[in-house]
Amino acid sequence: MPAGSVRMCPIHGGHPGLTRLAGTCYRINRLAGFFGAGQEATLRARNEKELLRMHAIGRAAAKLFDRKGYLETSLQDISEEAGVSKGAIYYYFSSKHEILFFILDTYMDSLLGGLEEELRKVPPGVARVEYITRRHLSLYNNRVPEAKALLIDGHNLPARDFRIVAAKQKRYAALLVDALSDHLDGKMPKVHLKAIAYILFGMCNSIMHWHDPEGPIKLEELAEMCLNIFLRGTAHYVGVGGHRKVGGA
Repeated sequence: MPAGSVRMCPIHGGHPGLTRLAGTCYRINRLAGFFGAGQEATLRARNEKELLRMHAIGRAAAKLFDRKGYLETSLQDISEEAGVSKGAIYYYFSSKHEILFFILDTYMDSLLGGLEEELRKVPPGVARVEYITRRHLSLYNNRVPEAKALLIDGHNLPARDFRIVAAKQKRYAALLVDALSDHLDGKMPKVHLKAIAYILFGMCNSIMHWHDPEGPIKLEELAEMCLNIFLRGTAHYVGVGGHRKVGGA
């Protein structure tokens, strides 16, 4: 590897604060240049197991934050829910704030992961708006406690960590803004497009408060409802000023 070059760890991905896992990744990166492929694979496998344990702890914590509230949940509660000792919690995380950051940061990574590449295979315009919406609801439905933590508990993060998560949220919203701009032929000011993008995400996110996955209305039907209402509504906005047509005129 050339002097001064940096290879990002494929497992850690740059999460700040996760010192033990970061140290392990650093050692893997250092040793990878000297060990053979088999030895490097063994080190990677061990690290993947650690990451799986971290995700299990994060999942348990997210469920507790949803049931009890973030402030009311203790590290002892999390250790009991996750089925690990309190010492094991401290092996991976130094504080409850760090667990919350891990939950929110990795959830945003799941929303962003591969999305730009996927959108390149979808025709520009309304098809991309529909794709992002359906994908958002699907991922959201699979990780409801983490999604709720993002919406409800994010303000409890230290300022630095909050900025990291917020930056990823903005990147995610920007992809929908671009899709909306194509759909509306670039006729609407960006500030209005941003507002409309957050309105659509708000419609989707509100579903978690009342939807029963085992109930009579399936997620696919809800996606159709959201898109139908949303797209019919945006059809009433025209021109550079984004003025609403009154009475369909």
